[in-house]
Amino acid sequence: METSNAVAALAALAQESRLAVFRLLIQAGPAGMAAGKISEAAGIPPSSLSFHLKELAHAGMVTSRQEGRFVIYEANFSTAAALVAFLTENCCGGDPCMPICNPACATTEERSS
Repeated sequence: METSNAVAALAALAQESRLAVFRLLIQAGPAGMAAGKISEAAGIPPSSLSFHLKELAHAGMVTSRQEGRFVIYEANFSTAAALVAFLTENCCGGDPCMPICNPACATTEERSS
């Protein structure tokens, strides 16, 4: 991932509503979610949601597809993985790292330090 792409992705995620939408789409998996369902689940009005989805799509963090009369959005897992890889590519100065568990298994206390 190029630095400019990482900056765009981080900028898109650096807003509370967009981060919530992206996390919701991560949970939905490859099936994605219709825009109306995203609006309901995230509590974001449709007019605001379209702006946030546009920003996430512009940064490559989400993709969309037409299914009948619905637009289905899904997290772009390859871009998300590339962003994590970019952020951690120089981890531990090139030395082998300790095994990393699933981020969800870290305790709140560990995350806050």
